[in-house]
Amino acid sequence: MKTAKLSDIVSLCARRGFVFPSCQIYGGLASIWDYGPLGAVLKKNIKDAWWKTYVEFRNDILAVDTSLIMNEEVFAASGHLSGFNDTLLECKQCRRRFKIEHLEEVEEGVYKCPECASLIDTKNNPVRQFNLMLKTHLGVVENSLQTAYLRPETAQGMFVNFANVLNTTHKKLPFGIAQIGKSFRNEVTTKSFIFRTREFEQMEIEFFVQPGKAPEFYEYWKQERMRWYVEEIGINEENLKFREHAKEELAHYAKACVDVEYNFSFGWKELEGIASRGDFDLSRHAEFSGKDLRYYDDRKKERFFPYVIEPSAGVDRTFLAVLNDAYCEEEVNGRKRVVLKLNKKIAPYKIAVFPLLKNRPEIVELAKKIYEDLKYTRKVVYDDTAAIGKLYRRQDEIGTPFCITVDVDSLSDGKVTVRDRDTMQQQRVSIGGLKEYFQDKF
Repeated sequence: MKTAKLSDIVSLCARRGFVFPSCQIYGGLASIWDYGPLGAVLKKNIKDAWWKTYVEFRNDILAVDTSLIMNEEVFAASGHLSGFNDTLLECKQCRRRFKIEHLEEVEEGVYKCPECASLIDTKNNPVRQFNLMLKTHLGVVENSLQTAYLRPETAQGMFVNFANVLNTTHKKLPFGIAQIGKSFRNEVTTKSFIFRTREFEQMEIEFFVQPGKAPEFYEYWKQERMRWYVEEIGINEENLKFREHAKEELAHYAKACVDVEYNFSFGWKELEGIASRGDFDLSRHAEFSGKDLRYYDDRKKERFFPYVIEPSAGVDRTFLAVLNDAYCEEEVNGRKRVVLKLNKKIAPYKIAVFPLLKNRPEIVELAKKIYEDLKYTRKVVYDDTAAIGKLYRRQDEIGTPFCITVDVDSLSDGKVTVRDRDTMQQQRVSIGGLKEYFQDKF
């Protein structure tokens, strides 16, 4: 069995409708991507798995959906205006720009360009600070426009709504605020397909705790998030690991931070950061806004800023990890078989229904009836656009766990052939028993 290279994943995504370059007919837009018919469903299924686990199935986490465009003062308070920068160096030979920390230093102040191999001397090429946020302006009169920013993370929308959530729900510590949403960063270096992009989506929780309990909940969320990747969406545990941040890597406000990393074909890379943020965010927003964002403990009769544990996962990176983890190439009867062995919970289609002979109206009619009967129980697709071998290969490549084939015998014995994606074993199942059969399988 052959595991995936990035080129395999990119090819599959384009061929089968998972991911397309944005504005492709106009030449594309650098590091911006669109999700196609299958990609949109797979992405939604990943987000739904996260949402069900942390919002629907728990009573200590509340959901919000905050704005993409935010007041400039929000980012003054959070530190993004002053500190959310990349150190930028430009190669004058190939005109490419790079983060200086990604370059090889051949001698003091001289770096090697990874594109054209020429040397970049910082004496002649000054290092510049580049803010990653995307600025915009609100208003209709040019001389009175208000500066605003597209959010670079979903977190700040939850912090500035802390008092609103607390006052309307009366939650007691510990509790969390969660949201899924898009963020925007004008990244200098973008690469590895959808791994690092300028528009991306996050699944993020701000979990508020008593200050003394922050270490305990930090450890809890590390283990819980690792469990979710393995048990809820089926990523191989061997391809996941923690990478604890060294002291010199930590943000000035962070008490601790760990990355959940995945073993991509291009190396171990971050899927998620889990940070113990202290009380930095709420105290800063209270200072800049003049609003009291402290929590009142009615048992101890005291007010204080809760500490925050933040598990922040990238939807697009998780999507890429899921594809990477599920992609297989196998040799079956001397021919290559490409199959996505996706977890059944998140596969875009759960079942495909085919008529073996599309020139037999009675077989087609029965196949469509089975499709209609099953489509309200789970995501099902009907397809009669190719020979049965091609139909199987098509569903294998997009990760559909089961295929139903309606044949001539189905008209007389009332049974169909159900094929398992992973084992390729086939079983005759009565049409009347299909719902119960799949209920057991899923």
